[in-house]
Amino acid sequence: MMPGQNPIDDSRQNSVAIRLEDVSKRFRLGTIGEHQRLTEAISSRIKSLFKPQTPASNAQPKDFWALKNISFDIQRSEVVGIIGHNGAGKSTLLKILSRIVTPSSGRVGVQGRIGSLLEVGTGFHPELTGRENIFLNGAILGMKRTEIRNRFDKIVEFAEIGPFLDTPVKRYSSGMTVRLGFSVAAHMEPDVLIIDEVLSVGDQAFQNRCMGKATELGNQGRAILVVSHNLAAISNICSRAILLEQGTIALDASPKETIRKYLQSMRYDAGRIQWEPEQAPASQEVRLHAVTVRNAKNPSSANQVDIDQPIVIELDYEVLVQGAINTVQIHLKDENGVFVFSSANAPSMSLQTDETFGKPLDVARYRTECTVPANFLNDSRYILSVFLGPQIGKPTIQCDSVLAFSVLDTGAMRKEFLGSWYGPVIRPRLDWSSRPIDSY
Repeated sequence: MMPGQNPIDDSRQNSVAIRLEDVSKRFRLGTIGEHQRLTEAISSRIKSLFKPQTPASNAQPKDFWALKNISFDIQRSEVVGIIGHNGAGKSTLLKILSRIVTPSSGRVGVQGRIGSLLEVGTGFHPELTGRENIFLNGAILGMKRTEIRNRFDKIVEFAEIGPFLDTPVKRYSSGMTVRLGFSVAAHMEPDVLIIDEVLSVGDQAFQNRCMGKATELGNQGRAILVVSHNLAAISNICSRAILLEQGTIALDASPKETIRKYLQSMRYDAGRIQWEPEQAPASQEVRLHAVTVRNAKNPSSANQVDIDQPIVIELDYEVLVQGAINTVQIHLKDENGVFVFSSANAPSMSLQTDETFGKPLDVARYRTECTVPANFLNDSRYILSVFLGPQIGKPTIQCDSVLAFSVLDTGAMRKEFLGSWYGPVIRPRLDWSSRPIDSY
């Protein structure tokens, strides 16, 4: 048992599967482990032999509280969603519940066996086959060998990896790996199942099956915790949702209420977000500097754009490594979390193509623009996510819900109907024509 975690021992409340009491987690920014400290000391000494030594930095490590005084109970049979902006503390919370990370203070009680799916390939050995990894992963999750044998066929069937069962996992795609990981975790019949956003790696059909399996386990008396940016899924399968903001619980209520507050709390509802270099979403290959939404005829950004003008989405970013980035992609959802469309700077048969697609970009700063036609989106509020990477589906940088904006219908360009246009998301003006034809 890790420090800070205890089983729930109150027999009067045996319906509680998870209990957190004033849980906080502190990280020390700027600190390193003993092994890394020794390595860097040796490296610095060698470098000093070839060039003048620079004065040592006097910067003191800073405390960062990823979670602050989190308290809640989750009952058996409950399916609970956890939502929040990037950096809100969702992943840290799940790692604490999965006993990967120890809380700095507070108590965590979990009743029964935990099944977790936090990252693609967790618990898998790349050199072992799918068959061997089922037994290995099942053992890691606490299953006995006889249990794994009894459920082996169902695990393989659900994961749909039958033809590749005796192939090393290192040759699996990320989608195959996550299917197998979820299947093992779900079929071990855990008392608590924890699912992270990793399910977004799978295709839509598999995601639907996973959500169906989560609902089924909930009906069997298991407690299910789901972290997802898919608000429609949270709304459909969860009986309750928790909103995290800067490491604290902003709301614990019904999915409908929680999602409404989450959308209202969008920090970047201003048509543009621009980061300072040290705070920008970045990797070793690329750094995102700004995201802007504006009308085509207006160079300045706006949180409200005119429905009758083309909408331009601008991404400013910096390539740090030659050839590391050549794909830019956006996802757009409406304010209810319904997926509207996805688009990338990929070739099209009828539209103008971004000439940089598929070509290694030089180390430089770039601006990529995507134009949404006028009168395409209905008057509503939309949430934008952006992705940059070497290819579609494998982003180096992923910024979910980075910006929110509203499409405003002024009615200036239409006189035929003065009310709101029918349809929840899109309202394109399509080409129509009428002509006389010969009599029958």
